[in-house]
Amino acid sequence: MPNMKNPKPEQAISRLLETIGKPARIRILLAIGEDEACVCHLEAVLGLRQAYISQHLMALREAGLLLPQRDGRFIFYRLADLQLLNLIEKAAVISGLPTDDIPQSVGLESKTACCCPRCSDELITIDTGQTPQRA
Repeated sequence: MPNMKNPKPEQAISRLLETIGKPARIRILLAIGEDEACVCHLEAVLGLRQAYISQHLMALREAGLLLPQRDGRFIFYRLADLQLLNLIEKAAVISGLPTDDIPQSVGLESKTACCCPRCSDELITIDTGQTPQRA
């Protein structure tokens, strides 16, 4: 049986590519980009369900690709290694995609209806029972 603590290089590369190989995970990594994001921010930006995003975040975190940081009841994620963005860009180029077609990071400065404390500082609460909206 191979030693899993020191996998062969081809095993480690295969595991990395397998982990990030799902379209949703690539979207999440690109959305986080060089910044950090919470689940509610990713939900607002990507238009995906919270539970779906959380499952992918867990897999990326367990693989050591994301670093979590708790802020109250919110957990913010950032890339453990920014070279992941280069890997995704190179994969897109090898796939024949122009680099302009690769979605760029949609960090916390983007205009979303995110309810986390880092985004909600810029939100205006409208007393209609609906999601707060940005000014």
